[in-house]
Amino acid sequence: MTDDRWTLVDVETSGLSVQRDRVLSIAVLNLDGDTVVDEYSTLVNPGCDPGPVHVHGLTPARLRDAPRYDEVAAEIHGRLQSRILVAHNAAFDHGFLSAEAVRLGDALPTQQRLCTVALTRRLQLNVPNAKLSTLTRYWRIPHRRAHDAREDVVALAGVFRQSRSLAASLGLPLPIVSCGVDAKASPSRSGTTRAPRPPKRNCPFRNPGRFHESTGLIQGMRVAITGPLSRPRGEVVDALTTAGLDVTGSVSARTSVLVTNEPSDSTKSRAADAHGVPIIDERTLFRLLDRVRPGTPADAPVEVEPHQPVRASGNAHANPIASGVQRGPWSRRRVLLVGGRHVEATIMRSRLIQLGALPAVNLTAGVTDVLVLDGGDGDPRMPRIRERGLTVLAPRDVNALLGTAAGDPPSAPMTPPSDEHEPVVVPAGGVVDLPPEVDDLTVNVSWSVASDADVDVVAFELGTDDLVPSDSHFVFYNQPYGPTSATQLSIDGDREQAIHIDLAAIDDGISRVTVAAALDGPGSFGDIGALGVTVDGGERLLASSVLDAATTERTMIVAEIYRRSGLWRVRAVGQGYDHGLAELVVGYGVEVDQ
Repeated sequence: MTDDRWTLVDVETSGLSVQRDRVLSIAVLNLDGDTVVDEYSTLVNPGCDPGPVHVHGLTPARLRDAPRYDEVAAEIHGRLQSRILVAHNAAFDHGFLSAEAVRLGDALPTQQRLCTVALTRRLQLNVPNAKLSTLTRYWRIPHRRAHDAREDVVALAGVFRQSRSLAASLGLPLPIVSCGVDAKASPSRSGTTRAPRPPKRNCPFRNPGRFHESTGLIQGMRVAITGPLSRPRGEVVDALTTAGLDVTGSVSARTSVLVTNEPSDSTKSRAADAHGVPIIDERTLFRLLDRVRPGTPADAPVEVEPHQPVRASGNAHANPIASGVQRGPWSRRRVLLVGGRHVEATIMRSRLIQLGALPAVNLTAGVTDVLVLDGGDGDPRMPRIRERGLTVLAPRDVNALLGTAAGDPPSAPMTPPSDEHEPVVVPAGGVVDLPPEVDDLTVNVSWSVASDADVDVVAFELGTDDLVPSDSHFVFYNQPYGPTSATQLSIDGDREQAIHIDLAAIDDGISRVTVAAALDGPGSFGDIGALGVTVDGGERLLASSVLDAATTERTMIVAEIYRRSGLWRVRAVGQGYDHGLAELVVGYGVEVDQ
């Protein structure tokens, strides 16, 4: 595949669900380098209600005589062959085209894609959001009619050309990701597929907790089984599920009872011992099954208690939106650190935040200053830094302003650039109150493009007990949606991933959404360096943070989104752990195969 051959795509659809909704119109534009070599656009008769006509203007009358997708698939697939698909929110467009191909018993011939939203975030442009209309105004590109597929794809071509040129001048690689050629599979982060776990029957009752002899079995209790049984195992499982009990394949802190006839040194027995899970034998189980008590339906509303965040001591940035935090002298400055050991870089990033600056993890369009630590003069980005005329600082410049070391304040001009869109800088432990009008939130996590490590961003929808109500409330690469799709994982960059949260759609029983990151493969967060975190709400950036783990951590809690006094809040966390993802998810009550 030639890296400089691109197929830009825009689709209009009857809704947001790739399983339920259909493509109504599509525009395809092929670029070789910056040259347009082919264009194609068409309306598509979906054979169903076109959905939000007030958005796309495609009425049933306009679509009645349009071709069906099967009649234009060859035109579309031929233009995608051996090219990189480019779209604005590429997961959406690629997902719909893949679904249409699957309906035809075919596969989309696309191996790689690039999302211009992810590219915009990587560049850190001075824009309030990454909408196509916002970017066309920023780059001064004509865009006459939004939600018209042909007009949108032509405008996207202009945005893509400008963004790609800027990325090249900064030495930033493009966020190209693999998407696989098997549209019927669930592609993981790397484009390969991981075998999903066997489907598990969801228990219709809420877990009431641990088994006690005095209360007996209650519908919703989690029951695990280990060792030989006198009855066929399938018969036992059927009896348990028929009674309204939740049969699990492993033992965790949320397991109610373990059933075994021969307590042994099995993995489940050891886990039961570690978590204090009671153990009964098969005979006792069937005696108790005769009088299982009614449980609480899983969808019953619950009283949500506010989560009390742990605040950093003396944190002037806590609750900045609610209290109006005072910005520091380097407010709105974005400072890139080069060189230095991990510990030194962590200390200096903390000091920059005290000054109100936002540390950067890559050389982007938003960087205003560069802090050179020991050995940083040899960084391969220094020639580009000098070409851009960025202010170059030494540690003494930062220390002098904070009074932590002798030295003179920096002599270079330090007037903050005009940047009305800069989010509040929040250190680890800082809390942000979300404006009441914000009901759609995105937590974006990025890391250095120089790193070869693979990072997985995940999310947990948690109840008042700080545990997931079910395994479906754990969002990760093989399960990118929560049970109500209120929480979704987006992977549209090789060094950035995002968790989208529809606050209005979160179940009443969910009190908190925890976003975490984990390494897949060898190494630690000390090898990767800092994680950059931005929080988007509605039309603007709300908060930004840079989180440092120490040298050995392999998992990190990135952020918590929780309710308090009727408002949603976001807390930057940055707490790292040496254990891996499996241990992290078990701690939140997710069942892991043993």
